[in-house]
Amino acid sequence: MKRFDEALDQIENLLTNLSNRVKLIRRQKAEGRMEACYVQLLRLEDVSERLTLLTRSLPIVSGSRSAPEDVEHLIQDAVSVEIGYTEEGWFCVRFPLLLPKKETGSNNYVRGFLYPAMRSFFTGRVPVVHPQNVLIYRHVYDRSRPKRRMRDHDNIEINMVSDIVAMYVLPDDAPRYCSHYYCSAAGSRERTEVYVVPKADFPIWFAQENYFPEEGVFLYENRPGSTENHM
Repeated sequence: MKRFDEALDQIENLLTNLSNRVKLIRRQKAEGRMEACYVQLLRLEDVSERLTLLTRSLPIVSGSRSAPEDVEHLIQDAVSVEIGYTEEGWFCVRFPLLLPKKETGSNNYVRGFLYPAMRSFFTGRVPVVHPQNVLIYRHVYDRSRPKRRMRDHDNIEINMVSDIVAMYVLPDDAPRYCSHYYCSAAGSRERTEVYVVPKADFPIWFAQENYFPEEGVFLYENRPGSTENHM
C-alpha cells in the first residue's frame, strides 16, 4: 500500500498546485497581463494532465479486479470520440482536443481514450482496408486563437493515434502503404479529425475540405449503402 499512499500524496500536491495557479491566473487577468496569463494557463494544463493520469491509475493500484474496465468506461464517458464513415465511405475519427495536447509527460492519455473507443466501434464490424491510403490529420482551432499559438503537427501524440488507427483500417502505416497529410482549419470548437482516404480519392477530399460544415462532416455508423441505421 506504500505505492497507494505515495500516489495520494502526489495527488494532494498537484491539487494544491492547481489551486495556486488558478489564483495567479485570476490575478494576472485582472491586471491585464495576458501574455503571462497564457504561460500559466499552459502550466495549468500540464499539471492537470499529470493529475488526470495519476488519478486514472489510482483505482488500478487499489487492487480491485474490476478497476481496468471501470476506468475505461469512465474515460469513454468523459472524452466524446466520434467514429464513423463519411458519405463517400471514408473512415473518420474525431475527438474534442487538439494534438499535441501537451508538451511534456506521457502520451498514455491518448491510448486511454482512443483505443477503447476504436475497439468498441469495431466490435462485430469488419473494417474495410484499402491497399493504398492517405492518413489525414485535420486540426480544427478556435478561430479566436492567435496564429502564433498554433501547435506543430509533428508530435508523439500523432504517432500514437496513427498506430491505433492502423490496427483497424490500414494494412500498415509505413510509407509503402500510407501517405500522410496534415492541415489546420478555423472553427468554433477545437478538435482533431483523422481521416483514412484511399489514395485515389485524396484529390476529392482535398477539394471538399474547405467546404466542410462548421460542426464537421456527418458520420455514418456503417459505410453508406449499408441497411443499418446511421449515427
